[in-house]
Amino acid sequence: MKLVVVSAGLSSPSSTRLLADRLTAAAVSRAAAEPQVIELRDLATEIAQHLVTGFPPARLAAALDAVAAADGLIAVTPVFAASYSGLFKSFFDVIDKDALTGKPVLLGATGGTARHSLVTEHALRPLFTYLRALVVPTAVYAASEDWGEEGLERRIARAGAELARFMAPAPSSAPAAREGVAAAPAPAPAPDVDTAAAVAPRSLTGAITSVDPSDGFEVVPFTQRLAALRVE
Repeated sequence: MKLVVVSAGLSSPSSTRLLADRLTAAAVSRAAAEPQVIELRDLATEIAQHLVTGFPPARLAAALDAVAAADGLIAVTPVFAASYSGLFKSFFDVIDKDALTGKPVLLGATGGTARHSLVTEHALRPLFTYLRALVVPTAVYAASEDWGEEGLERRIARAGAELARFMAPAPSSAPAAREGVAAAPAPAPAPDVDTAAAVAPRSLTGAITSVDPSDGFEVVPFTQRLAALRVE
């Protein structure tokens, strides 16, 4: 399997890349995946050219193709103005509209304060839901004071395990029969409505809208029934 990691950190080294690397290690430890990291800071000029011209330069085209062909994606951005960075958004603006359909995606973000911890839910998750990606339940936000804390490591491990689980190929719904063991018989098809009606006993389950005399039912007009109840 192929795991692509998109990091939108602007400095080198950056806490965004550090979080991306930690998330990658957590996912790879649970799934046999080959990671490939895409640093958006190295593609900033190409992304701007693509936005203006509509044609991606070679390096950007290779990055876009890698994301589209990946079995899973990790996307990490720094927080700018209480949301994802412009570079991060621009990259996913130029990606093909169907490239992430059904693709498992793990989201991460970094910031200087815990006040931005909900950026993964009010900014990142709606973006990838719009792109029809399969976003894993746990997103990871790391503030400056979170590094070295056990809570961050637990969230990283949980998120990596979730991504690995979503990336795993689905088991076959019909396992092959072992040699010498007869396959289980296929379930009989459900009878059609007419056959079921002929076999099943008749019962009153709702209002009677029509009565067949052969069924043994007798319809008595209400006025006649009421007259019979009157005391003479």
